[in-house]
Amino acid sequence: MKKLIAMLLAAMMIFSFAACGDDADAGADFKVGVIHIGNPADGSGYSFAHDQGIVAMQKNLNLKDEQIIRKNMIDDTNAAATKTAIEECIEEGCNIIFGTSWGYMETMAQLAEQYPDVIFSHGTGYMSNDKNFNNYFGRIYQARYLAGIAAGLKTQTDKIGYVAAMDISNSEVTGGLDAFAMGVQAVNPDAKVYVKVTNTWFSVDLEGQAATALLDLGCDVIAQHCDTTAPQLAAEQAGVWGCGYNSDMTPDAPKAHLTAPIWNWGVYYTAATQAAMDGKWAEFGNYFGGMKEGFVDISPLSENCAEGTSAKIEEARQLIIGGQYDVFQGAYINDAGEVINKDILDNQGNVVIKAGEKLEDATITGGINWYFENVILQ
Repeated sequence: MKKLIAMLLAAMMIFSFAACGDDADAGADFKVGVIHIGNPADGSGYSFAHDQGIVAMQKNLNLKDEQIIRKNMIDDTNAAATKTAIEECIEEGCNIIFGTSWGYMETMAQLAEQYPDVIFSHGTGYMSNDKNFNNYFGRIYQARYLAGIAAGLKTQTDKIGYVAAMDISNSEVTGGLDAFAMGVQAVNPDAKVYVKVTNTWFSVDLEGQAATALLDLGCDVIAQHCDTTAPQLAAEQAGVWGCGYNSDMTPDAPKAHLTAPIWNWGVYYTAATQAAMDGKWAEFGNYFGGMKEGFVDISPLSENCAEGTSAKIEEARQLIIGGQYDVFQGAYINDAGEVINKDILDNQGNVVIKAGEKLEDATITGGINWYFENVILQ
């Protein structure tokens, strides 16, 4: 992690002087490919957030538009379509290809073996080969915990809905849901989090239907781990509140939205592309950044948030950034802002994290297959 941040800072210093140096055009022939599950032109959500990171990288590294090859609306459940999109990027001369959705992982792993001179970088998931294929993701669970605080303080029915893309077998989704539920419980021990699974990362219809089902249960805050704004639009239409994901969804649902866990993908895309351009990819490795690195956060709190939300979130944020507290440890933050050791239980009453212990990153990314004690599956 320190190596990555050092590389990023070095890259920023280099490019602040690039206009005056002899190497201003050193990357003129370098091309970057990016595979999106959605359309960044939607203006919010998952693919939009990733593309904002690509735009930031392009600006930071002074790349031209023709050096960025985008493939949009590539269904990550369709291996043939994924393969075609990636091979088109290779044919167009891409030196590094970013695959932004979970379902691209196995196809990228296979193609990385076939094209050893191309760098493949996969977002979410877990696979890599220590050669030309790495994995990147982040501690979004930290931001989800903060969003849970906002939801827990806002609910009046003590029923909070959560639209989840995948079921309990997917640690990325389940860990994020658990972190959100822990944030809820930290400020509202009586609240429950009701989860509805769509079994797809991107579907306006299914996400909207799941949100509606949760609203019918009496949920008055709708959170999500899915790609579109549909759950937030459903919340606004129902006259309740919501926590989005990936980008600030306040402009989409201004009367409902509280805040959203968001990504600053440009932090990673800039550092990774710079390493590839410099021929230093072998030193790069996998990436798992968090709030401390500025990689994840929440969007600005809207005026819909309950009184006291900002102070409570800032208290937790500083403890997380300072290293005194992280979500997946056997502890909680009490009303006085102190970190107190305590067993963490799942919703079956089992101890999943012992008091004072912390989960390893490998477990967080691939081994959280339990629901926190206040989570109810629908």
